[in-house]
Amino acid sequence: MEAAMERQAIGKGRTALVLGATGGIGGEMARALAARGWTVRGLRRKPADRLQRDRIQWMFGDAMNAADVATAAEGAALIVHAVNPPGYRHWDRLVLPMLDNSIAAARANDARILLPGTVYNYGPDVFPLIPETAAQNPLTRKGAIRVEMERRLHRAVGQGAKLLILRCGDFFGPQAGNSWFSQGLLTPGKPPTRINQPGRPGIGHQWAYLPDVAETAMRLLDREAELGDDAMFHMDGHWDADGGRMVAAIVRALGEPDLPVRRMPWWVLRLAGLAVPLFRELSEMRYLWQEPVRLDNRRLLAFLGEEPHTPLDLAVRRTLAGLGHLPAQGEDSSGRNRALFGGQRHQDQAPDQIGLG
Repeated sequence: MEAAMERQAIGKGRTALVLGATGGIGGEMARALAARGWTVRGLRRKPADRLQRDRIQWMFGDAMNAADVATAAEGAALIVHAVNPPGYRHWDRLVLPMLDNSIAAARANDARILLPGTVYNYGPDVFPLIPETAAQNPLTRKGAIRVEMERRLHRAVGQGAKLLILRCGDFFGPQAGNSWFSQGLLTPGKPPTRINQPGRPGIGHQWAYLPDVAETAMRLLDREAELGDDAMFHMDGHWDADGGRMVAAIVRALGEPDLPVRRMPWWVLRLAGLAVPLFRELSEMRYLWQEPVRLDNRRLLAFLGEEPHTPLDLAVRRTLAGLGHLPAQGEDSSGRNRALFGGQRHQDQAPDQIGLG
């Protein structure tokens, strides 16, 4: 109880604008901020009642409109930039202007921008273990845009804004609808009849459970005075050393040991990408499944002492329930503020990873 009151006192009276609050990572961040006592605003283009219970002050507008973002951000100490173009359409044309609007708003308010980072920024020259200081030489169009986003953010630090990049592996969680977990391993909107395995057997992959990501961000923000103006941290999340742990956890959660596991039909994904932007984005990231790619979280451990970590089976069960693949089971059906946070193992103890966007 005392710890909860202390966390609320840290955020009390502070305002955060979350761009992308209707999405997976943005929604988790918004709820975690509200639980910490922050006043949370969200910007959305259409009215809806679904998230009113999450204590978000909804403002109507478009992240592509600089005036809308500036109005929503007035007086904010934090801007969470977790927004993507609807349906990933025109991603290459819209992402940078959206970011520029967040940067302008942050500069006007002396605010910190929190960006959920991805491994798209990196190429094989820095694989398999990637520290925050690694060179960013991406292979893909999307990776190059991600590099430019971070370049603009770092430049803005010297122009009145502050920055926190929290880089993670592939997102999964109860409300992560556009993710490898929900769109790649499983078939969205249908009862699971098989599990797709994107990587080759024996190739490790890194996953990030969204409630853990949000809790990690909150613990960093709790120590605002120590962060510095330009901060970057990598999470370890769940390291699947041989590419089979996540699949096995899904099978256990579903209680269907005979559920078929099949190699991802990449050629189908490429073909579908001609009509569906999301599948095109998924297909472009195939190289990240062809060799081990792991973010090094030693800087985070040194700063926080531990990394919030929900056990894999519990995280998968909550994710499947949130996606409608399991019946709601009370507390276990939601990761919201109920993750069983434990001390993260050290890097040399083989701990248990890319969100789209």
